[in-house]
Amino acid sequence: MISTKVLYSAVLKTEKIDDAHKFQSIPQPSGSYPYRLNVDHIRNNEKLVFHMVGDTGGVHKPDLQQTVVNQMTTQHLNSTPDEQPSFLYHLGDIVYHYGEAEQYDKQFLTPFEQYPGPIYAIAGNHDSDVNPQSEEAYESLDAFYTTFCNICPKTIHFGNNKQRKSQIQPHVYWTMEAPLATIIGLYTNVPKYGCIKKEQRSWFIKELQHAAKLSSEKALIVCLHHAPYSADFNHGSSLNMIEFLESAFEEAGVKPDIVFSGHVHNYQRFNKQYPDGKTVPFIVAGAGGFEELHTLADPTDPEYYTESPLLDQVNLENYCDNRHGFLKIAIEKNPFSFIIKGEYYTVSNKNPENKNPTLFDTFSIDLTGR
Repeated sequence: MISTKVLYSAVLKTEKIDDAHKFQSIPQPSGSYPYRLNVDHIRNNEKLVFHMVGDTGGVHKPDLQQTVVNQMTTQHLNSTPDEQPSFLYHLGDIVYHYGEAEQYDKQFLTPFEQYPGPIYAIAGNHDSDVNPQSEEAYESLDAFYTTFCNICPKTIHFGNNKQRKSQIQPHVYWTMEAPLATIIGLYTNVPKYGCIKKEQRSWFIKELQHAAKLSSEKALIVCLHHAPYSADFNHGSSLNMIEFLESAFEEAGVKPDIVFSGHVHNYQRFNKQYPDGKTVPFIVAGAGGFEELHTLADPTDPEYYTESPLLDQVNLENYCDNRHGFLKIAIEKNPFSFIIKGEYYTVSNKNPENKNPTLFDTFSIDLTGR
């Protein structure tokens, strides 16, 4: 009998899930509109390097998360000055299963204590959810704001005197202004497939248009927790996020150079070809340490479907659904070229003592001459 290799692709789940009631109200911003943060500690105007990872929180097997963090740390420390990451950008789900302050020490502050660089973040659905059985009442994102959206760097009171101070992001959705890159971070709330309402949508369109004015000098990156496109069995693609992004891109008249997300616990790299000829990579990097990895779904299974105009011209280029890992992104610009380079590294789950991550995938986007 000849076996046929499954041709994996982005899928949508046949069963419709309506959990809009899980939507949580958004706290007041800690900074001023339009919620931009200039990363002024970065001095290199020819190369920007940073780590990126999602869904690191560990509950039952914290050693998996620690292995990922340790190998990012080792890579950081062993890098030459021009290859050393300037920061880590977290794609959400820092703690599980609810955004409780008591979980931040063991799931974030302690595991990341030795990471040498600043850490910035967008919130995931678990960071935003509220435990209905909590003995101490709290509001959605209370702990996230204390950790990442403070008005100045402060000791995190639930961190057992760890060295890392709070970050100063201006809001739960915000824009990082860095040399060579504008990174727009969206907040997609708690529902399984994400939810973004009118106020944030209006802000996002204006930020896209503002970033486009700097396109000759800076790459335009969009980050969100819920993955628009996915081929996995647990979530599949998010119609909510696809429709949100595509309508916003159309209204703004601007498309980003690349989109990053987490939520799905694996690595996937899609390319979407637009009618105007532009190709936008959509990267899922949600295998940062949570114990359950999400394997890919058989697209012929009746629980899923692939026939939708929203999935047209979306191609799965590479994936890893059986190992944890992280991204290293480099943006390089000189008088002759302007390129985004991506590397995805996997770590050994069976041998956590192995301190050398494995380079699994590489990709590049040429922005020269635009």
